[in-house]
Amino acid sequence: MRITMMGTGYVGLVTGTCFAETGNDVTCVDREAWKIEMLRQGRSPIYEPGLQELLQRNIAAGRLRFTCELAEAVPGSDMVFIAVGTPPQANGSVDLSALWTAVDQIAPLLSPDTIVVLKSTVPVGTNAAVSRRLQELTGRACYVASNPEFLKEGTAVEDFMKPDRVVVGARSPWVIEQLHDLYRPYLRTDRPFLAMSPESAEMTKYAANVMLAAKISLINELALICELTGADVDEVRRGIGHDQRIGFAFLFPGIGYGGSCLPKDVQALAATAQHYDLEPLILRAVHRVNLRQREAFMQKIRRYFDGQLAGKVFGIWGLSFKPGTDDLREAPSLFVIEQLLQEGSLVQVHDPVAMGNARVLFGEKLRYCCLPEEAAEGADALIILTEWKQFVHFNLGKIRSRMRQPVIFDGRNLYDLHRMRELGFDYFSVGRPPVRAAHTTPATV
Repeated sequence: MRITMMGTGYVGLVTGTCFAETGNDVTCVDREAWKIEMLRQGRSPIYEPGLQELLQRNIAAGRLRFTCELAEAVPGSDMVFIAVGTPPQANGSVDLSALWTAVDQIAPLLSPDTIVVLKSTVPVGTNAAVSRRLQELTGRACYVASNPEFLKEGTAVEDFMKPDRVVVGARSPWVIEQLHDLYRPYLRTDRPFLAMSPESAEMTKYAANVMLAAKISLINELALICELTGADVDEVRRGIGHDQRIGFAFLFPGIGYGGSCLPKDVQALAATAQHYDLEPLILRAVHRVNLRQREAFMQKIRRYFDGQLAGKVFGIWGLSFKPGTDDLREAPSLFVIEQLLQEGSLVQVHDPVAMGNARVLFGEKLRYCCLPEEAAEGADALIILTEWKQFVHFNLGKIRSRMRQPVIFDGRNLYDLHRMRELGFDYFSVGRPPVRAAHTTPATV
């Protein structure tokens, strides 16, 4: 098929590249010239494992092209995917301005049988509104489908190639058939293709993210109760995770969820409920618990230092909101860093891939360290905010003597409590008893 992909963010770039990998002729369009030039050179503007190799292979094969000009891409396309940003507004509702701009721009370029596919996360009813807008602009009924994405940053390529399911919302059986043919290469192991109404497809995307966010917020609230009562959330997690109705996925306590999806989509669905005069009690609570989790973590740091953070040196391991990506959107690290800077602390950071993005946000306010041990050098405490694998297996004995004080605040529960006591650290995690061992002799590593 001949496909136009509007937008080269995480969703658009991964989707377009993966479609090209299965033999489709794909042109990706973006208004940012620097990004298009970078992509033409086979360099990905985002970090996503496996993506750059796919980019280079499909560019070389002539199946994948990049342009700033819609007129070069849209005419003659079988499908035009809209994968532009839909960021949150101040009240939590979704800003659809980029989507409406895209719709207006493609309208005069569409062939009568071109299918417009909404890949962006949009409120329920957007498909119907886009259909009306295109009919007004073209004078004819246009085919519009909804095809929400369920990609996880850090594993997006694998998620696309081996989806849990593909969801398509459309009113035309022919459109559903065309999209089923497009996705057929990814459904060979009996992955389900779920056809439904556009409204149900739009709601499915929000419902999935809200369910995941609610699960994270609930285990985090339970973790706070564990801290107050002396229970260990790791033991509790194992006790409930074996219940098949609950399961272990997303049942890991920590400093809270971030990224471009969960925070935005929880608030967007809450705004939708309020639009229909329904007070979204659970959705509001999920969001508030997530924000409280970050503040509760900061309070541990303040209490330990008796509120005196000015002049203290803090090393931070992990900046991205999750491992496997350089994405800092809504990352808990941003909150922690901003709080430390406001209170006069000195902050030195390390992240395997996200330090370039952090420098854009913080400039020279931070010390950027190429190695984890450099971020711990001379630190009054080490703060862990992203569960990168290299941190999980790091030889902590190497850094204890390099720190000013052997103190670790772990927002991701990476380490065994007994081991941290043996190593001689004061160690504070989430939902587990604190380890107070700063004045003991560390065990030999």
